[in-house]
Amino acid sequence: MYAGNGREFAMGRPNSLLETPAVKGVVIALAIAAVGVAVYVVKRSLFPPVVTEERTRIFIDATTGQGFRHELQMGESIPVMAPSGNKTGYPAELCYWTKEGTPKSDPTPVLLNVYIGKPGPTFCPDCGRLVVGNNPVAKPGMKPPLTREEWEKEHMVGVGPELLHSAERNN
Repeated sequence: MYAGNGREFAMGRPNSLLETPAVKGVVIALAIAAVGVAVYVVKRSLFPPVVTEERTRIFIDATTGQGFRHELQMGESIPVMAPSGNKTGYPAELCYWTKEGTPKSDPTPVLLNVYIGKPGPTFCPDCGRLVVGNNPVAKPGMKPPLTREEWEKEHMVGVGPELLHSAERNN
């Protein structure tokens, strides 16, 4: 044995605790874990799940009328590529109403007329009720949107000019 500076060292033995194989293994494992945590934190800060969920939306294929999920990519324009193989995918508005005017939990995707250049309001193909941009979610006790018939009556669609003028004179 060699004695120096108050420490004793044996020949063939590690000079410090850090040189033992068990401690070296633990240090390497901790270093790998720290790198893994760092990668995870950086990835979560650059691509948080909320952003990923926001990029995934329901679209509707203007060719087939079928709804589909699509994750928007940076710089992607609308219309997007639809399952039909065409660039006919438009953002869908969701209708949460039944024909009877009660809320439903499984929404119907609806293609707004404005996206395809069709004049006039859009009505849900399932329930026949008015659908607008940023269509509100139906809630119990909420007044349902107008049906096509109610909307046409309210906006006097189909009323000829002669009837319209007589209605104005009577008021």
